[in-house]
Amino acid sequence: MAKAGNRGEMRESPDTYPAADAEPRSATWRDRPSRTDPLTAQLSTAIGGPVGDHALIGRARFWTPVRVMLAFAVVMLALSWGGKAACIQQTTTDDGRLTLDWNNGRQYVAMCYSDTVPLYGAERLDEGAFPYKKSWTEYGSDGKPHTRYMEYPVLSGLYQYISMELANVWESLPLPGGLPVVVYFDVAVIGLAMAWLVTVWASTQLAGRRIWDAALVAISPLVLVHAFTNFDALATAFAATGMLAWARRRSVLAGVLLGLGGAAKLYPLLLLGPIVVLCLRTADRQRIPGMRELLRRSGTGFGDAVREYLAGARHSPLRAAGVAVGAAAVSWIVVNLPIAVPFTNGWWEFFRLNTQRQADPDSIYNVITSFTGWTGFDGTLAPEQTPSALNTVSLLLFVLACAAIAYIALTASRRPRLAQLIFLVVAAFLLTNKVWSPQYSLWLVPLAVLALPNRRILLTWMTIDALVWFPRMYYYLGTDRKGVPEQWFTGTVFLRDLAVIALCALIVRQIYRPSEDLVRLEGVDDPVGGILDRAPDPLLPWLPAFLRPQVSHVSAQPVR
Repeated sequence: MAKAGNRGEMRESPDTYPAADAEPRSATWRDRPSRTDPLTAQLSTAIGGPVGDHALIGRARFWTPVRVMLAFAVVMLALSWGGKAACIQQTTTDDGRLTLDWNNGRQYVAMCYSDTVPLYGAERLDEGAFPYKKSWTEYGSDGKPHTRYMEYPVLSGLYQYISMELANVWESLPLPGGLPVVVYFDVAVIGLAMAWLVTVWASTQLAGRRIWDAALVAISPLVLVHAFTNFDALATAFAATGMLAWARRRSVLAGVLLGLGGAAKLYPLLLLGPIVVLCLRTADRQRIPGMRELLRRSGTGFGDAVREYLAGARHSPLRAAGVAVGAAAVSWIVVNLPIAVPFTNGWWEFFRLNTQRQADPDSIYNVITSFTGWTGFDGTLAPEQTPSALNTVSLLLFVLACAAIAYIALTASRRPRLAQLIFLVVAAFLLTNKVWSPQYSLWLVPLAVLALPNRRILLTWMTIDALVWFPRMYYYLGTDRKGVPEQWFTGTVFLRDLAVIALCALIVRQIYRPSEDLVRLEGVDDPVGGILDRAPDPLLPWLPAFLRPQVSHVSAQPVR
């Protein structure tokens, strides 16, 4: 078999596509789902059937796979906006004032609820307030007044502020308008839609020869429900582009993007852990001098030493990981410091809130409480009391899960793919965390597609996860208004958790049985791995025996 172009990917077997493989102009290395995937083959009958034996793959001038998937995503995002549109309908009050029509629990009955709408007033954006500087007083459940601030990480808070300012500019122009909150919602939605399109685009680039797998990112049922429920599309865009930068061996850019993602939602920072672990497993091709040694060299200034150190990251996995982690830390600090210094209390609000809040309705802890009456690790808490035991247990469970994932990564007979470990870590975080807001499931969509590209399985999980929204809305409506009991909602949450656990089990199975990994067919190693792709996979003699790859022999040569 021969390599296809300069992408480092392998041609498909001539026995699989005999006619197409004889045509040198055809991208025969690319996977063709209508010929290899039963579900896609069945669906393709609606548009003429599977691709033909003599078709030229990769020769379309306009409707390339990327453009097709972006078009799919635009359609899904438009439908998602339509699903939220019922919550920006206007009505008049008894005294003739124009207001949003959220009467009689309309936001729950129509299942159109979006945090974006109430946050416009709750975060004092309707007053033109600058986040983190503006404070206000609220009476807590303890009946006492408490000072509150913007409750989101810096980039998410600033995004809300910029959206508000742009909405004000729109209203100042002779253009069609409406209630300020409606204009604000539409402006915010445009940016979130662009962020999700970036997520889809980056996923197509990360999928390698299986580019059509990214179609699941574009048409996911979770996009219909949660694309505009909150501001999480910003973080998915940073996470996906950070992974893409790593895949293209640009460690600094990868770290910067993941650091910026961490300033929008903390989860992109979790991606650094799998990078470090896999780089730890991978041997350097040669010894590269460290920063101290470079600085000691005669005539080497600091700037030259830094440039030489960064250049060495292209050949040293551990150094590449260190550069990415350092760049992420620097970018996160650069974004947060200008807010944290002058508005310390406002900046700290996000961390304070996440420390003091109790188990979220979507968390596994609340599911157990719902079905058993368990009062939780902290028992019955007083109003505004911090659930210290729950915080400790949640953190400990996540640390233990990460330790187990690291053990799998180090001891598997073949180095796992980066996307596999990233999915396991993010899924472990969601499963063990005390908060799983419904839109958090968007985090998993591109990661799952890259880690486990089985369309039937992924669509099943995505559908289950999306359907959690329906009993959730009717649970919030209340049984006194013909809503559903809590167990209807928590029961679907439990099914969602089981589905995610099943995905994790399948990924672990494929890590230990790489021959079953669809991504690694036809000689492919790790399309997302960057410097790890086709790198040596040594026995790691410097590690204790129980942490070494559990095989009699691991080849120290790159995969061919």
